[in-house]
Amino acid sequence: MTDITVNSTICDFVHEIHGELEGDKVVIDIDAPCEKVKQISHLEVPKMEVFDIKDNYVMDKAKEAKMCSTCLVPCAILHACKIESEFMSKSLVKKSGPLSIEFK
Repeated sequence: MTDITVNSTICDFVHEIHGELEGDKVVIDIDAPCEKVKQISHLEVPKMEVFDIKDNYVMDKAKEAKMCSTCLVPCAILHACKIESEFMSKSLVKKSGPLSIEFK
């Protein structure tokens, strides 16, 4: 089980992402105040369809929902999928701590 919090301070939303591997798919559930994110709040992501930056299941669903191109949620979903699929080390991400974008 992987839990990620996305603080979208520009749009003033906080999203809670929960991912869990079930067979060959990662089931993603999102608690989100944003109507566009709510459209993809339950995804069953094939674990082998998360590698390409543009052509992947998550980005296709984000595009269908007309999500903003700067939304951090699709990136967080991809991280959850890679962690659950063991393509990214859970201990490494916990050790690394939060990711951030800082405007200067």
